[in-house]
Amino acid sequence: MSAHYTCGDAPTDPAPLPRLIFSTCPDEAMADAIALALVEEGLAACVSRWPGVRSTYRWQGRVEHATEVQLMIKTQPDRVGAVLERIQALHPYELPEALVVEVRDGLDPYLHWIAEQTRER
Repeated sequence: MSAHYTCGDAPTDPAPLPRLIFSTCPDEAMADAIALALVEEGLAACVSRWPGVRSTYRWQGRVEHATEVQLMIKTQPDRVGAVLERIQALHPYELPEALVVEVRDGLDPYLHWIAEQTRER
């Protein structure tokens, strides 16, 4: 991370509370493509990945199993709509997972960093 804060220089204004968006991808290549697009376009500050996630779900009347890559996308409330649009545009699934979770608290300098990285350019 390029922004390093110490106790003396952390921003004093309250940090905006970000959103986490969870989505799954069929493989590492797709996870990398979505993560890179979101970060390069300033829609996400960071995208964390967990490979090897095992999903069990009902699809078109059948129970299915898949090994997927879980994404955790960190963004700001005003960028959520654009992130969801990009996921739909880039994702190969007919119905990609996209769940938005409101963050209630966190390390203030990190929350500020998320806001800085996702600021409208």
